[in-house]
Amino acid sequence: MTMSTSPSDEGIALLRAGRAAEAVEPLRRAVAAGAPGAADLLARAYLDSGSWHAAADWLRPLVDSGRTEFAGRLGVALAGAGERAAAEAAFRLAVSTGDLAAANDLAILLRDHGRPGEAQQVLEQAVAAGDSIAPANLVALHLEAGRLDQALETAERHVDETRPDTLVALGDVRVAQGRGTEAEHLYVQAIRLGAGRAHTAYAYYLAGNGDLAGAEREFRAAVEEGEPRWAVTLARFLLDAGRLDEARGYLQVAIDAGDVEAAELLAELEGDPADD
Repeated sequence: MTMSTSPSDEGIALLRAGRAAEAVEPLRRAVAAGAPGAADLLARAYLDSGSWHAAADWLRPLVDSGRTEFAGRLGVALAGAGERAAAEAAFRLAVSTGDLAAANDLAILLRDHGRPGEAQQVLEQAVAAGDSIAPANLVALHLEAGRLDQALETAERHVDETRPDTLVALGDVRVAQGRGTEAEHLYVQAIRLGAGRAHTAYAYYLAGNGDLAGAEREFRAAVEEGEPRWAVTLARFLLDAGRLDEARGYLQVAIDAGDVEAAELLAELEGDPADD
């Protein structure tokens, strides 16, 4: 006798296979059936597939009804849908209820819209509250603003092997200081410890030093590990290498996930007469 697969199991299998858009329908059925954990899985499916408007339409009533554990994810959906003010409100609600991860998303939103001082304040509060990701994001904010001394102080104060993203952050500072050997050691160590964007950071370092083969190896390792924005990152590398057809495919993957930069890059590429 063959046992039928539950909607939750079907959705989980599709998520694991990287087919988030296809996972939405079975997970909607699982939610309707009251399956434990199905709401979290459906939120993931919407967000992983870049279905920002659908995600916001589903998550907003949940948050309005008091399910504040979904506020951070509502913020992500609203930001992706271009509803900046509503996204900020959702992120602030999430942070107020103790969702420190949402502080990082709020800081990125503020930074991207020309409010770096507020972004810094949000990250400093998250660091003080013990968030594991905020120190690396604070270092990145200092580096983007050209505040090398503050980036160095923050990176060295928070570096911790049990939080491998801090090793990547210190590696980025060492690159800015011109201390490449130390940076490379930190990136390799961070990769070994499973840091979230270690392959990407190492790839940029290698590319900057002319090792394009090594950089491609690391960019593709970032793909395998599912590091943040892996598709558009690899696409940019391929564009710089003149491998336009390969780049197009990865740009489309990124666009399907709601990446605005990828859409701009593809539009620019398609509109380039030299590419005909």
